[in-house]
Amino acid sequence: MRIFDPHVHMTSRTTDDYEAMHAVGVRALVEPAFWLGQPRTNVGSFLDYFDGLVGWERFRAAQFGIAHHCAIALNPEEANDPRCVEVLDHLPRYLVKDGVVAVGEVGYDSMTPEEDAAFARQLERAVVHELPVLVHTPHRDMPAGTRRTLDVVRESGIPPERVLVDHLNETTVRLVADSGCWMGFSIYPDTKMDEARMVALLAEHGTDRVLVNSAADWGRSDPLKTRSTGLAMLGAGFDETEVDTVLWRNPVRFYGRSGRLLLDPATAGATDTATGNSVVRGER
Repeated sequence: MRIFDPHVHMTSRTTDDYEAMHAVGVRALVEPAFWLGQPRTNVGSFLDYFDGLVGWERFRAAQFGIAHHCAIALNPEEANDPRCVEVLDHLPRYLVKDGVVAVGEVGYDSMTPEEDAAFARQLERAVVHELPVLVHTPHRDMPAGTRRTLDVVRESGIPPERVLVDHLNETTVRLVADSGCWMGFSIYPDTKMDEARMVALLAEHGTDRVLVNSAADWGRSDPLKTRSTGLAMLGAGFDETEVDTVLWRNPVRFYGRSGRLLLDPATAGATDTATGNSVVRGER
């Protein structure tokens, strides 16, 4: 089983996670920029973080046989903080870098006017740079947040096939399916979606424009949930081609619109060192 995790926050994970992911078939991933849990107090902290995503983390993943890509954005949570908004002015220089395959995560957390402005401005950046967009839908009042998200996407003029609306569930999938956007589902131990519910949705809606991710981060989450979803699909009667479509072909199709996918780790960041540092420890 080959796996492309289209949304996972490896900055907050360990090298043990990389090893475990490779062992079950993960060979590529996208790491979207997100809220680190501790509020950032200045633009410089964002720029250091973005530099890590396009440099160090890409190198670190390659040491374990995984091709790392990222999405860059001001996340919805911190779009409400006036100390952070200036980072929007710095996005253009990151959106042209190797390994950056999308703008994201953008969208809504609390659906404030500040989030409206940041969302619309970053959709404009995606149009200018001809990049796909990864959209975070709010965890509260999800149907209303998803409807508002789709309204802003339509107003932006970006083609819906360049937009992935993530963190969907049974209450929001039909809205996004009808919009023409791609549908993303995060499989979590306790919240969001689980494997059984995901398989039921795939049986109802099919595999077209569907991406499954672990969204693993610093909270209780599991970077192997993509694999367990694939196994659940096989157990429910889906064939290997359908599993491959959801776990590999669809992420490649969507992020391939960037023109920057490098699915061979040897060309996606593997070098002896990264800025003088090496994660190689002893014989491997």
